[in-house]
Amino acid sequence: MSDGLMLGEDGKMRCWWHGGKEDYMAYHDQEWGQPVGDDRTLFEKICLEGFQSGLSWYTILKKRDNFRAAFANFEIDQVAAFTHDDVERCLQDEGIVRHRKKIESTINNAKRAQELITEKGSLAAYFWQQEPQPHERPQILDYATARTLGKTESSTRLSKDLKKRGWSFVGPTTVYAFMQAMGLVNDHVEGCYCREKIEAARAAFQRPG
Repeated sequence: MSDGLMLGEDGKMRCWWHGGKEDYMAYHDQEWGQPVGDDRTLFEKICLEGFQSGLSWYTILKKRDNFRAAFANFEIDQVAAFTHDDVERCLQDEGIVRHRKKIESTINNAKRAQELITEKGSLAAYFWQQEPQPHERPQILDYATARTLGKTESSTRLSKDLKKRGWSFVGPTTVYAFMQAMGLVNDHVEGCYCREKIEAARAAFQRPG
């Protein structure tokens, strides 16, 4: 584990952070780091990262289906139309994180997302414009380096721009976790069997906008 890798029962080396949990391992293998160009998915993820603040991502992952049910599958226009009654409904929903400011933030951010889509054409076009340049990335992503990447210059820039546009719960650490998950960076550590396939997926990905 000192190298940040964990050998699975299937004989594959993976990043350490899934901890051997089957559902978390599936998320690591199938989702984390895959480049995403779909607005709904991008909006869902940045909202859920906001809910994660102060918690673990695994806690949110286990509740993700409940969040989708509570927030109209994170369809941006539908969430933007939520009312005070929807906030109260969500506060009574034991299947999600019942935090008033985070619930209200999700509705606010849906409205801000609508504005970004009007301006940029899509959320994807906006977010992929924030992809770090090669010189901003570590040359080798070993375990020691990965542990230093709680936030970066690029995530700080993106966080500042989102806040300027009126988004909330989008601090630089939250934003970097979003960038990692949505494939704007590849933070599978060296030796993880997913690292090369994510590199290939990022190389083949058609950047929007």
